[in-house]
Amino acid sequence: MRALSRLGGAVVADHVADHRNVLLTGPCGVGKSWLSCALAQKACRDGYTVHYARVPRLFADLDLAHGDGRFARLFRILVKVDLLVLDDWGPDRLSASQRRDLMEIVEDRYGRGSILITSQLPTATWHEVIGEPTLGDAILDRIVHNAYRLELDGPSVRKIKGSEEAASTSSPVATSAADGKPTKAAKK
Repeated sequence: MRALSRLGGAVVADHVADHRNVLLTGPCGVGKSWLSCALAQKACRDGYTVHYARVPRLFADLDLAHGDGRFARLFRILVKVDLLVLDDWGPDRLSASQRRDLMEIVEDRYGRGSILITSQLPTATWHEVIGEPTLGDAILDRIVHNAYRLELDGPSVRKIKGSEEAASTSSPVATSAADGKPTKAAKK
């Protein structure tokens, strides 16, 4: 954990101040979202502004905002913060309007703010998620080339935690072989 805190402090101090991005990739359950929130919290404590969004919900909000007149306000929020956290990038392919919105966001943030992206997908497959080669090149050029890349690996923290909780809550109960009822010693 100590190495993680040193890493987190160094990454946040450098990348937010220098307007660099962070890409956290790895399998489900290894702690990408947890680490992104920890880095965002550190940035807040250091005086930076942060906006966290899960990518599927963000695109749904942007689609809705186009229709109800809130798009300019939401777009301004996404562009002006020092650190924009985009959690759970992929695996759904982007629609044409989502590609255009993402392009506008990364274009306006480029050189002015940092983006932290978490994804189960390796960055090599992100072109496929964007779905259109020209916009894919433009978007990823602004995100990937100046990014710190952290590839996490290991077992799912949720599985480990679930196994530990299951083991701690299940206590053996002694039963009598004759009737299958708990014995007096097993009752508490």
